[in-house]
Amino acid sequence: MSPGWAEAFDAVDRAAFLPDRFWPHGATGETGGTAVDRRADPDTWYRWADSDTALTTQWDDATADTGVPGEVSTSSSSMPSVVASMLRDLDVRPGMRVLEVGTGTGWSSALLAARLGGDAVTSVEVDPVLAEQARRRLDAVGLHPHVIVGDGLLGHPGGAPYDRVVVTCGLRQVPYAWVEQTRPGGIVLAPWGTDYSPQDAVARLVVSEDGASAAGRFTGPVQFMKARSQRLVWPRHDEYVREWPGEAVGSATELAAEELGGGGFGGPELLLGLMVPACAHSLRAQDGGGIAWFYGLDDRSWAAVRWEPGAPGEVWQSGPRRLWDEVEAAWRWWAEQGRPGVERFGLTVDASGHRVWLDAPGNRVAR
Repeated sequence: MSPGWAEAFDAVDRAAFLPDRFWPHGATGETGGTAVDRRADPDTWYRWADSDTALTTQWDDATADTGVPGEVSTSSSSMPSVVASMLRDLDVRPGMRVLEVGTGTGWSSALLAARLGGDAVTSVEVDPVLAEQARRRLDAVGLHPHVIVGDGLLGHPGGAPYDRVVVTCGLRQVPYAWVEQTRPGGIVLAPWGTDYSPQDAVARLVVSEDGASAAGRFTGPVQFMKARSQRLVWPRHDEYVREWPGEAVGSATELAAEELGGGGFGGPELLLGLMVPACAHSLRAQDGGGIAWFYGLDDRSWAAVRWEPGAPGEVWQSGPRRLWDEVEAAWRWWAEQGRPGVERFGLTVDASGHRVWLDAPGNRVAR
């Protein structure tokens, strides 16, 4: 961490931007994954506030005070180490103007304002309740970035051009508006991924000299709550599989469940999605066995694979696409390339859309 950011983190206490109740991500031990409430147990609350842990602060797009989690976590305070690494990758310096997409609790906005000054930071938040809460917290610590209620996927043209755009929600499409609102040579830093997996990778995109495109490598794996308009609507199983196995085609595979990944950041689950478009999947793998389901998002194609310990996987596929064949071919391509990590991949965004590549923009990954 550069001295400038170290000073900002020292000056801005994360705890000042947290609600009285939150849910530590993956919390175990005394919390058991339940809510931590400052009013009931301030010592535990402050211990989690000072930890390198993501803290869920909202469920189902609504601020509820019941202490009961909802269906989908929709806002959080990210891990401090992730915040620090993204600010490092942003390479921001005094005198620059920054657009932040996703104000959330306001902590990242405060760090940017502490480093650059409030007038240099514009933060856009789609949720008016979260935006107002963030404003109050920022005012309380004497920091005053511009907090705007609106759709951050449209950027904020009134403050453009920006030197940097930093995004705090996961994306499946990078809006070209951000490229248009960033000066040539500026940086757009955004978590991006596919519907194949909830995982993301931080794309560090440098805007070209003509301002028509932005390109760059992924800096590392992360997982962010998705932009509201880009969230995956999970397929209903009974709309795909009306009878078992029905007209599905059966076959076998030597690929093991464990080779597809098990939820670890930056593994095959993230990378296979780069090569298997419009597909969502679930995977449970354990002790040499497991089961996986794959659903086509633009048709009713589906595939299922079941593994028993010590035996080849049993495959069933139905619909116009053979989804398992696509996944297996993608895995074998990835293996042939030496199983590259996420940092060898990159992204180019222009007015026509986005393109994923390996090692260099000319080496496009087919999707």
